[in-house]
Amino acid sequence: MTLPIGPVVDPLPSGQPPARKVFEGATVRLEPLDPTRHGDALYRSAHGDAARDSLWTYMGSGPFADESDFRGWIERCSPSEDPLFFAVVDARSDEAVGMVSYLNIVPAMGTIEVGHIWYAPAVQRTRLPTEAMYLMFRHVFDDLGYRRLEWKCNALNAKSRAAALRLGFTFEGIFRQHMIVKGRNRDTAWFSMLDREWPAVRANMERWLAPENFDAEGRQRVSLSALNRERAPVPG
Repeated sequence: MTLPIGPVVDPLPSGQPPARKVFEGATVRLEPLDPTRHGDALYRSAHGDAARDSLWTYMGSGPFADESDFRGWIERCSPSEDPLFFAVVDARSDEAVGMVSYLNIVPAMGTIEVGHIWYAPAVQRTRLPTEAMYLMFRHVFDDLGYRRLEWKCNALNAKSRAAALRLGFTFEGIFRQHMIVKGRNRDTAWFSMLDREWPAVRANMERWLAPENFDAEGRQRVSLSALNRERAPVPG
């Protein structure tokens, strides 16, 4: 009897880690995290009122007692290779307005995750966060040839789960009692995007980000969620 063992992977993953470099789009730049350049703006973006403090509810760190405490944290984040942190810089103001990272980087298997994602409340419902993700995804698939991109979040984090689906990820399930975060249990929701799914997701993200998709007041004409719902299934 012949047992199924899965298709041959050809070509094998290239084994390249993500680059520590600037990624530039129309509304956003992703810059390798630099406490000196980004620290003040990031602290202002992430602290000072209830809306900003709520950014940290489901994060592994924060909120921070004061600016010194916050700076100590980003100084520890800055040299890390995994996670590899970037500041999200608003191209209009040249101000850092959030952070993102690549993590759980396994080049030999062609798998990687995006995480540690937060944005200042003022930019959360603009084009900027979506373009930031587009730049990260494009590097993973188009530049590095990875096979699988992951998104994980606290299963209670409804906003993060909705964001993953909006961006084109597929929900894979709940890992129960996966972690202890800030002394509390965390069940983790897992999502993935595969290399064969990326071309359709990329086309939808580019269509959504196009200037003609927005009216004079900046309102979207068609949602990214709607575009991804219409995406033709890719054979598994």
